[in-house]
Amino acid sequence: MKSFYITTAIDYVNGQPHLGHAYEKVLTDVIARFRRQMGDKVYFLTGSDEHGQKVQASARKEGIPPQQYVDKIAAQFRSLYDRLNISYDDFIRTTEARHKDGVRAILQKLFDQGEIYQAEYRGFYSTRQEQFLQEKDRLPDGSWPEIFGEVTEIVEKNYFFRLRKYQDWLIDHLRTHEDFIFPRYRHKQVLEFLKEPLNDLCISRPKERLEWGIPLPFDENYVTYVWFDALLNYYTAVADKGLWPADFNVIGKDILVPPHAVYWPIMLHASGLPPPKALLVHGWWLQSGAKMSKSTGEAVSPLALVDQFGVDAFRYFLIREMNVGQDSEFTVEQFMVRYNSELANNLGNLVNRTLNMTTRFSGGVLPAAEVVEDPERELHELWTKTRDEIVPLCEGFQFHTALERGMAFVTATNAYIEKRAPWKLGKSADPKDQSLLRTSLATMAESLRLAVALMQHVTPATTAKINEVLGYTPGNVWRDELVWGAKLNGAKVAPALVLFPRPEKPGAKLA
Repeated sequence: MKSFYITTAIDYVNGQPHLGHAYEKVLTDVIARFRRQMGDKVYFLTGSDEHGQKVQASARKEGIPPQQYVDKIAAQFRSLYDRLNISYDDFIRTTEARHKDGVRAILQKLFDQGEIYQAEYRGFYSTRQEQFLQEKDRLPDGSWPEIFGEVTEIVEKNYFFRLRKYQDWLIDHLRTHEDFIFPRYRHKQVLEFLKEPLNDLCISRPKERLEWGIPLPFDENYVTYVWFDALLNYYTAVADKGLWPADFNVIGKDILVPPHAVYWPIMLHASGLPPPKALLVHGWWLQSGAKMSKSTGEAVSPLALVDQFGVDAFRYFLIREMNVGQDSEFTVEQFMVRYNSELANNLGNLVNRTLNMTTRFSGGVLPAAEVVEDPERELHELWTKTRDEIVPLCEGFQFHTALERGMAFVTATNAYIEKRAPWKLGKSADPKDQSLLRTSLATMAESLRLAVALMQHVTPATTAKINEVLGYTPGNVWRDELVWGAKLNGAKVAPALVLFPRPEKPGAKLA
């Protein structure tokens, strides 16, 4: 089996999980599940980023030790991902010994190699972003962008990593690895950033200003800059497993430049380690054209949606609505459109019709197909076309289009039912009509089985429920499940299954 190592960004535990956190984990889970279906041996890492000034300040505000604070918030993130059916293999926390030991080992190695030196820093500092700023970060009017919050001028001694030394190496790596960043236009964005000379990276904070961090192994009076600490999680989690480099680091576009596209590959290269094979960069969920923000009261609670509509409806919407790499607008109205038109009225309707008519006309036992005429032939041909399109679409992360094609096949199956009208055939005593009835029941059920097999990496619980009510247990080889056949012949179906009930329109509690 080919190994496939994929990671999410680790979440900074300075607030509650929101829609953006949930989307990234669901997207990565969909990729991981798809690769498992394709036969890869997948290792899926997620986790939490738990050091830094903002965490220290939040803990003090609550009057509790930082460790107690991060334990509480990390548990909330992990609980959400478990609720979202995220199939991670490991959840790393940057306060764990395995991570701290790994960070200190790499810091010591770089220091011993002369890649880290001490110098005085004079300049501007953003507490919100926990980073030092340069004049080029200012807006044209001389002010600082709102993202940086309060900016103060400071003078202090710190330790610096020789980032600038490796700028030419990174440019060469990007030019010779054009698939390093997906989507491709982000690759050009990084090269544009690198046209300006890099500054060496300040990788320490004095303990008198920040205590909550990993102490530098060569100077215990300082702790490690949170980005130098956090980025290394992708490596420290698997250092003893032989899985490095990662096939994909899945991240949001706001942390591409400079952390993941500049700091991260250079840190690894300087340490004698290969960079990840690729970065997959997703967009933001917007409301009214602006990024969702807790500060503006526009953040959507993932659990509120899950509570009202179920896990798979939530997962389906996220993947169906957003083109990976692009931004997408979130509205309750659009969620309801997808839920009602595609899940309830289309897929849910096919499930209900299949179970109801098989129970009514065949004693709940699925018959074999006996006839292949134009209606069946057209559906068989559409299935072959759909299946052959969807696999490469998923391999290219075009999951939204793959779901669209799969749902079009479900629509075609419902149209087939209207054409064959089993409810009319069931009233006829003509042997030909009875043969067509058995064929239509078998065709409906087989189409349903195939359709949900194509969706199982997005809606795993729904696929399992439908297979169960069809009296079917899938085999171990997913591609074999995509072949039109007679796997359901003689299967005993359940009389009914309500998958997507019609709840009232969600209200203000989502915000």
